[in-house]
Amino acid sequence: MKIYIASDHGGFKLKRKMIPFLEKLGHLVEDMGPYSYNPKDDYPDYVIPLAKKVSKSKSRGIVICRNGQGVCIAVNKIKGIRGVTGFSQKEAKTTRLDDNANVLSLPADYLTEVQAKKIARVWLSTPFSNQARHKRRLRKVSKIEK
Repeated sequence: MKIYIASDHGGFKLKRKMIPFLEKLGHLVEDMGPYSYNPKDDYPDYVIPLAKKVSKSKSRGIVICRNGQGVCIAVNKIKGIRGVTGFSQKEAKTTRLDDNANVLSLPADYLTEVQAKKIARVWLSTPFSNQARHKRRLRKVSKIEK
């Protein structure tokens, strides 16, 4: 699966560790930046282009910042994005099963590297349930974007 990944300075270290992990799982990973550590960078510069690519494809995205919320808010401004913050494996699984989330936000300050990798693995391996009630709810949310 194609995975786009981006961060800001707060998530830069974790992002660099996630890329080889995701590649080892067999995913094609495209790093959307930043490409070097800059404590003054702004996450919208990286996560908005990521969200636009995800919205135009069947790929998924992973975004990382210190608390996971700013990047999540930003990506959800793009039509077609269903971004969620992942704090646990169980939560990550249900965001895929129920909500068909296509962007996962990871809070670098609140997860260890091991936890982040476990959450991403579950999120990437869980399919959407396609249950009628979830599809109905997602259609209602999509209407807002029109």
